[in-house]
Amino acid sequence: MYMSKTLNKNQTVEWSEINWRKAERLTFKLQKRIFQASERGDVKAVRKLQKTLIRSWSAKCIAVRRVTQDNQGKNTAGVDGVKSLSPGKRMALVGNLKLTNKVKPTRRVSIPKPGTTETRPLGIPTINDRALQALVKLTLEPEWEAKFEPNSYGFRLLSFLSRCNRSNIS
Repeated sequence: MYMSKTLNKNQTVEWSEINWRKAERLTFKLQKRIFQASERGDVKAVRKLQKTLIRSWSAKCIAVRRVTQDNQGKNTAGVDGVKSLSPGKRMALVGNLKLTNKVKPTRRVSIPKPGTTETRPLGIPTINDRALQALVKLTLEPEWEAKFEPNSYGFRLLSFLSRCNRSNIS
């Protein structure tokens, strides 16, 4: 049995038993609070909430899920050669996901440019590093979405904007 988050001394949660709706809701609530604090200009509150989100079990689970299950490049191996993770290893990754970890070097691959014979380099991080990047992205996006112009849509996460509008944040 692969165990993860300890609910109390005798209860644990397995990957297949995670309530994803609840995890998404808890993560979004924290993101919403970061967004609101950033709009107010309360930098101290933003940093405190970001630390809370980075340490959040729900946010870590979502980051690992996005990298190992939802992402199009989920079966791309990094320098460590790992392509996919079992549910038990996903839970272990959630437990080991910390900003203090050292990152491994990226695997460099040359991919062709569209329409030409030229190639360009592409760096592929390990699954652990991708999950860490996804976790940091979950944390930084709400702060910066509050600072961007409301009518500028280039390179922005439209789903976050629409969720914020539905929640009457703006």
